[in-house]
Amino acid sequence: MQPNPADWIAQASALLKGRLLTSHGDTETYLTDWRKRYRGQALGVALPESTEEVAGLVRLCAAQGIAIVPQGGNTGLVGGSTPDNSGQSIVLSLRRMNRIRSIDPKADTITVEAGCILADIQQAAARADRLFPLSLAAEGSCTIGGNLSTNAGGTQVLRYGNARAQCLGLEVVTADGEIWNGLRALRKDNTGYDLRDLFIGAEGTLGIITAATLTLQPRPAAQVTALAAVQTLEAALELLELARTHLGPALTAFEVMSKVSMDVVRTQFGDERLPFEPLPAWTVLLESSDTESEEHARKRFESLLLLAVEGGHVEDAVVAQSLAHSQAFWRIRERIPEGQAREGANLKHDIALPLALIPDFARDAGVAIDQVLPGARIVVFGHLGDGNLHYNVAAPAGITPSEVLTFQDEIATIVYDRVQSRAGSISAEHGVGQLKRAELPLRKSPVELAMMRAIKQALDPQNLMNPGKVL
Repeated sequence: MQPNPADWIAQASALLKGRLLTSHGDTETYLTDWRKRYRGQALGVALPESTEEVAGLVRLCAAQGIAIVPQGGNTGLVGGSTPDNSGQSIVLSLRRMNRIRSIDPKADTITVEAGCILADIQQAAARADRLFPLSLAAEGSCTIGGNLSTNAGGTQVLRYGNARAQCLGLEVVTADGEIWNGLRALRKDNTGYDLRDLFIGAEGTLGIITAATLTLQPRPAAQVTALAAVQTLEAALELLELARTHLGPALTAFEVMSKVSMDVVRTQFGDERLPFEPLPAWTVLLESSDTESEEHARKRFESLLLLAVEGGHVEDAVVAQSLAHSQAFWRIRERIPEGQAREGANLKHDIALPLALIPDFARDAGVAIDQVLPGARIVVFGHLGDGNLHYNVAAPAGITPSEVLTFQDEIATIVYDRVQSRAGSISAEHGVGQLKRAELPLRKSPVELAMMRAIKQALDPQNLMNPGKVL
């Protein structure tokens, strides 16, 4: 089917009451990804304000064979929400669908539209004396639709699980423009295939998430944060085991930051005070949520850290003494990717590994990368508590950041081969998008790929839903 762009633009503009952007100045920010690695072309950028408008737009696209690239906050790191260069697709931005439809504190649920900013959902939950625990560095600009489409994890997976675990139901516009209302606020619903889980993590390739019913949690009476200095990843894992034993489910976050990653923060943000001098090989950030009181939480935390120091697992530790102090600890962690962005291009790898194999992986991959790119700075940080590391490679002295990109394929092979040999995953929470699409046939079995393609063919036979992503 050959699309008629002029005809489609006229119909879509009428449907959206003029909320269709077509000029270069208006569409530019929607066509380039956050890292400025991918830039595409589109017939236009659609800005629907309701699920019915999304459905009508999808039907118009299906009738003319025009592909659709759903987009939320456009904060992704794998090129999953930008169009290709054909100029024959549209970007469907859900930013204007940002209403909180309902909140039920008694049932601990909140129903929101896909364009809701994550931080706005957190604040709405707090006003109802509840907690929505999904938390990411980009929470001030990323949207819940994007979080669900990539099954985002964030900093509190250890306690609350990833986005999929925090979602009860979805509203989805299918590839033929039908509306599936699956916004069920049920903890138990064993009535056949779990359609919700098909769309979560699918990166918009099966349909468009337009709303979600999410789970809320009781607000903790207190949250206490600490930083601990350790010399090896083995010691960090020993601290994790000790923390799980002594804190149990109260342990909500366990992050790790390498010396190189902390040095990025120090170099790029001169005003940032780092807790240890000299910098240790690894810094662990721990957080505990307590149902009793701050005093109770602090005593438990200090007892844990004393045991860790006496046991030789930790060299030094500091417990936050105020909310501002805790926020300063988290700011260090959150400034690592921002600092890398300031430095320039770097090679990002979002991986997951069995916990016990992480130290061996880090040594093995580090040696192999140094043989290919001597002096490369390996910036490692992330969610050690759930086995998810952001394993990034930055330019060594004498090489510009842009030159590092020429090593992308070679270094990705080094990293992913070692992840695969240890039964890990090449994408823990960022998704596949364009960046890792070619890797999937190398890392998944033919049986897995065949099932994925069968699902794609069944739900999107015209291949109009975010084509060129994932598969």
